[in-house]
Amino acid sequence: MTRLVTDYLDTSATRFPDKIAFADEKREITFSALREESRKIAQTLIDRSIFKSPVVVYLEKSVEVISCFMGAAYSGNFYTPIDVTMPESRVQKIFETLNPAIVITDSAHLENAKSFSGNTPILLYEEIQKGKSNDEAIEKTLTRVIDTDVIYVLFTSGSTGTPKGVIINQKAVIDYAEWVTATFDISSETIFGEQAPFYFDNSILDIYQTLKNGATCYIIPQKFFMLPKNLFGFLTEKRVNTIFWVPSALCIMANLKAVDKFIVPTLQKVLFCGEVMPNKQLNVWRKSYPSVLFANLYGPTEITDVCAYYIVDREFSDDESLPIGFACKNTDILVLDDKDNLVSPSTPNVKGELCVRGTCNSLGYYNNPEKTKAAFVQNPLNSFYNEIIYRTGDVVHYNERGEIMYDCRKDFQIKHLGHRIELGEIETAISAVEGVEQNCCLYDTEKSKIVMFYTGTVEPQAVIDALKNAVPDYMIPNKKVKLDKMPINLNGKIDRVELKKLL
Repeated sequence: MTRLVTDYLDTSATRFPDKIAFADEKREITFSALREESRKIAQTLIDRSIFKSPVVVYLEKSVEVISCFMGAAYSGNFYTPIDVTMPESRVQKIFETLNPAIVITDSAHLENAKSFSGNTPILLYEEIQKGKSNDEAIEKTLTRVIDTDVIYVLFTSGSTGTPKGVIINQKAVIDYAEWVTATFDISSETIFGEQAPFYFDNSILDIYQTLKNGATCYIIPQKFFMLPKNLFGFLTEKRVNTIFWVPSALCIMANLKAVDKFIVPTLQKVLFCGEVMPNKQLNVWRKSYPSVLFANLYGPTEITDVCAYYIVDREFSDDESLPIGFACKNTDILVLDDKDNLVSPSTPNVKGELCVRGTCNSLGYYNNPEKTKAAFVQNPLNSFYNEIIYRTGDVVHYNERGEIMYDCRKDFQIKHLGHRIELGEIETAISAVEGVEQNCCLYDTEKSKIVMFYTGTVEPQAVIDALKNAVPDYMIPNKKVKLDKMPINLNGKIDRVELKKLL
C-alpha cells in the first residue's frame, strides 16, 4: 500500500532503473537518476534541519524541478514552484504569504532569486548535486512523515489577480493518482506530452502518473505551441500517446487547422481540464482522431486537480455544452441551491453550487484563515459532526441523463434588464458561430452592458446576427470587441483580469 508519494519513485526506480522518466529540451533523466538527485536534495535539507516547511523551487521548467519536488518530499517538506517568467509583483506576493524556509535555484537564475528572496537562504542545484545522500538519515526522516502532511502549496492565478496558496496533502495526491491510473488505464507504456506549467495543478496528473506507473513524460517546449508543425512533429517523434492539456491549447491547434494536417499516429488519449472546452473545436479533434479517447475533466486547484469527469461517449453539435459528468471515485459532489438544499440528479435543470467533500479537498489557503473559512465550510446537510466541504463557486445543473453540466461561475451570473443571466451560456452560443475562435463575455456593471470579446475571422455584427437565433434578445451583448489576440494568463486560460481593463 502506498503511504507517501516518494513510494511511487522508489518503486519505479526499482522496476525501471534505466528507463527515461522525464525529459526536457536539454536533458533526460532515468528513474534511478531522478531518485538519486532527489535524495541529494533531501539530504541537504535534512542537514539544515528543515522539516515540514515550504521549499520554493525557482527554476526553468525542467527535469530538475521534478527532482526538487521529490527532494522536498523525501525530506518531509513541501514544495512551491515559482516559474522564472512570473512577474516580480506576483513573486513578491507569494513570498509574503509563504515565508519559505529555503529557495532552490541554479546559477543562471541566482541573481534574480536574490532580488526577491530577502533573508531566505538560497541553495544552488548544481552545488547540491556534488554532495551525497545518507539513506539512513532519509529513511529516519520519512518515519516522521504521515499521509496527511502537506506535499505542495500551489498558488492560484486568482480571478482578482491576488494569488492564494492552495495546500494539498500527500493522501489527496495518492488518492487522485490511483483514480487516474484506474480510470484511464495508465501504465509503464504510457508516454505523456506534458503541456501545463509546473505551478499549475494540471501538471499533477502528468508528474505523479509518471512516477507511479513508470511511464515516460516529455516536457513540451512552450514555443512549440506557436509552431503547430513542430508541436505535432515532437509528439510524433516521441511517440506520445497521452496528453492532458488546457482547452485553450487544444482550441488553438483546431483553429489553426493543424489537427487534421499533422496526425500523431500513436495518440490514444486526449484529456483536458481547466476551462470550458467548446464542442466546435473538440469536434475538429474528434473527426481527425475517431479512435482516440477524449475526456473532459473538471476541478479547481482546491480539490487536487479533478473531482468530476466525463469520457466523451456520444456526438455533440457545435452549439451544445459538454458535460463535466460524474464525481470521481471516493469523491462526493453536492449540488446545493441558494438555500443550501440538495439538488437531486432526478430533477434536471435545477441550478445550484457545486460543492465537494472527500480526501481530495485542500487543507485551505496558506496563511489565509479568512479566505479558508469562506470557502471550506461545515457541510450544511450534516449537523451531527464536523465535516468540511469545499464551495467551488461554480454553478451547475444535472441534465436528463444525470450528468453534471457546468453553467458558469457564481460571480459570472449577472442581473441584466431584470433577467438573471449566466455569461457562460452566451459564451457557448458565441463559440458555435462560424469564424469565432475564442471568446469571453464580461459585464460592465457601471454601464449595465454585456461585453463580448472574441478573436476570429468573422465581423462583430455577423456574430450578433447569428446569436439572435441562439439566445433571447436580453442576452445579446451590448458591446462587441474583436481582438487580434486573446489574453492568456500564466495557466494558459483566458485572462479575465486583463479583459476587465478593456471595459
